[in-house]
Amino acid sequence: MAAGLLLKVVGFCVWALFWLGGTATVSTTALAGGDAVVVDARSAVAATDDDFICATLDWWPPDKCDYGTCSWGLATLLNLNLSNKILLNAVKAFSPLKLRLGGSLQDMLIYDTGDSGQPCTPFVKNTSAMFGFSQGCLPLHRWDELNAFFQKSGAKIIFGLNALNGWVPMPDGSLGGPWNYTNAASFIRYTVNKGYDIHGWELGNELSGSGVGARIDADQYAEDVNNLKHIIDSTYQGNPSKPLVLAPGGFFDAAWFTELISKTKPGQMDVITHHIYNLGPGVDDHLIEKILNPSYLDGEASTFSNLQGILKSAGTSTVAWVGEAGGAYNSGHHLVTDAFVFSFWYLDQLGMSSKYDTKSYCRQTLVGGNYGLLNTTTFEPNPDYYSALLWHRLMGTTVLSTTFNGTNKIRVYAHCAKNSEGITLLLINLSGNNTNRIYVTSEGSQTQSARKEGRRFSHIPGLGEAAELTREEYHLTPKDGNLQSQQVLLNGKVLATHANGDIPKLEPVQEEGTQPITVGPYSIVFAHIPSFYAPACR
Repeated sequence: MAAGLLLKVVGFCVWALFWLGGTATVSTTALAGGDAVVVDARSAVAATDDDFICATLDWWPPDKCDYGTCSWGLATLLNLNLSNKILLNAVKAFSPLKLRLGGSLQDMLIYDTGDSGQPCTPFVKNTSAMFGFSQGCLPLHRWDELNAFFQKSGAKIIFGLNALNGWVPMPDGSLGGPWNYTNAASFIRYTVNKGYDIHGWELGNELSGSGVGARIDADQYAEDVNNLKHIIDSTYQGNPSKPLVLAPGGFFDAAWFTELISKTKPGQMDVITHHIYNLGPGVDDHLIEKILNPSYLDGEASTFSNLQGILKSAGTSTVAWVGEAGGAYNSGHHLVTDAFVFSFWYLDQLGMSSKYDTKSYCRQTLVGGNYGLLNTTTFEPNPDYYSALLWHRLMGTTVLSTTFNGTNKIRVYAHCAKNSEGITLLLINLSGNNTNRIYVTSEGSQTQSARKEGRRFSHIPGLGEAAELTREEYHLTPKDGNLQSQQVLLNGKVLATHANGDIPKLEPVQEEGTQPITVGPYSIVFAHIPSFYAPACR
């Protein structure tokens, strides 16, 4: 008993040194037997939307194949089984989950509103057509079914419109317009008349810069966005709220994006969306090496930083989203982008993008391909689903600055806690060999007033409020230590849906706040620290 008390006293002394000492020093770290995360909670560095987590649903038919594998099945907008209980519960668990409906084929999709003068036929394989498929059609009865599901699940919908209607090929390889918006406007009117709630309308998919399959110049795109804004303003006239206007849903090109922003302000475009597939093609055999390489992960920061700079310089109210991100293009890679190891990439992307004022991040996909949050056939959640759900429940909208004095194999992000006091820390260990003991301290605590220091000491064990020094930890590890496992353990227990299709509870372990956070090899830890003094979180 005396030994246990001594350990607690030593632990508290180390904790107090960190808490009151401002930025941790090397000597303190050595004495503590661990590394230090320094969180500056005096002010925010960025902010996200409350519903930061977003996922996509695509249009691909079952015979969409990549590298000899057909990974889409019956898991897209035209054929998804909307009565599946796991699917419904998986979306409802977020309350709400943003869903972006779109993808490569959206610019080859017409809507069966009776004005196109064409029969409503499905996508059919055609090797000479863009993306290998003929033009397809969305029947209105299917749109009705989808909206019944969205209403029941509480999803917030962003619909990607066909931006290529009316366009013709030009000699320079681009497309000449303008956009023929007749079918889109009719579809929007139908949606409004049915009372369907749409959070945003997005124009086009991957037509920015050099484009994928096709491209449109930024000045013409800006004109088309302005036309979409006019359609929405007139169609939603008298409605208490209007949906967002989003564009271009393409890969970041600094000059192109700058021109689009300059020619759509003020107030024409609410959100500028860009896509991320920075790991390369799904067939790449080195995906896991890239995911575990801190320098490779750091490479995407320049995209977020550059876009943030463009928006600030423009003085626009337009904000940035990641509109689609699957990591590895051409449907991902089975047992990589749908396995535990991909949570390293995914959560790092969420943490990194949020630091640069990205308001929402849409994961390709909710279900479909080899990168779904849910299994394509069973709808059982893949590991990334639980990573996304924990982020959604624990990480608030206020982003805090962090520094870490240890190995670059540890990735660290901090936000104000969601719907709770204190902060939530995300720690990612890319090393399979090392267990790290990490202390958490606050930047600039030496400059805090005596009143604030008194507040901290009111939580010292022995002064009557020891319970407030506990923290909640959520440790994610792969089943059997296999990075390519499609099963994930939370605090040592396998997560799986119940027999009735319910999503399992995500329950933390309680740890004493004076002790370091232990981050095991190849693991992810969310740590909610309610007693952390964070003026930015008030």
